[in-house]
Amino acid sequence: MFEALQVYNDPEPRSGPLNMAIDEALLESAAVPTIRFYRWKAPALSFGYFGAFADVADQEQDREIVRRWTGGGVVPHGEDVTYSVIVPTTHSLFARSSLEVYSSLHDAIRETLKAHGIDATLAGGATPKISEHCFANAVRADVISDGRKIAGAAHRRTRAGLLHQGSIQCAGLAKRFPRDFARAISSHLDEKSLTPALLERAETVAHSKYSTTEWLKRR
Repeated sequence: MFEALQVYNDPEPRSGPLNMAIDEALLESAAVPTIRFYRWKAPALSFGYFGAFADVADQEQDREIVRRWTGGGVVPHGEDVTYSVIVPTTHSLFARSSLEVYSSLHDAIRETLKAHGIDATLAGGATPKISEHCFANAVRADVISDGRKIAGAAHRRTRAGLLHQGSIQCAGLAKRFPRDFARAISSHLDEKSLTPALLERAETVAHSKYSTTEWLKRR
């Protein structure tokens, strides 16, 4: 998919608002395709930009809740592999449809799972919606294994690029899985660390946006 790829394997568990803000800061500044793998400071739950807070309010005592900038449903975090991919507008992939990008990245996940001994397929279409929870409902090109959805994602497009935020809910994946996934989408990986300037920008975004009641309960 990419001739070269910047890889941020973020080792520090972070709050939900800060994780969302780092993704936004990377989208603002990324000049080349970028992938970030990240962790959560506590059991968390993210829900999509268009979602209703009322759908997740009953879990507020058990999980840190954060509204994403991307769409999609309700996603639990803590045991999953959480990642984001940023495609700048200057890259040819940005011009492709969201479904094409979604399918390509999920096919790379499927291939990586296969290399790790896990059989998986891509959903050929949407299943009937039974819940606001993302992993209860498969849409076209979601990753399915053993009859259940194990990988889903959502997008946001801006003048800076495309943000793809994804979650792989598959227990027992090897520690090398993130790197193997990154290698499945690019043969040239450039390992990076989050800079103080980017983290400072993310802290500002988290404080002014993702941490606020206005953002969390806007719908």
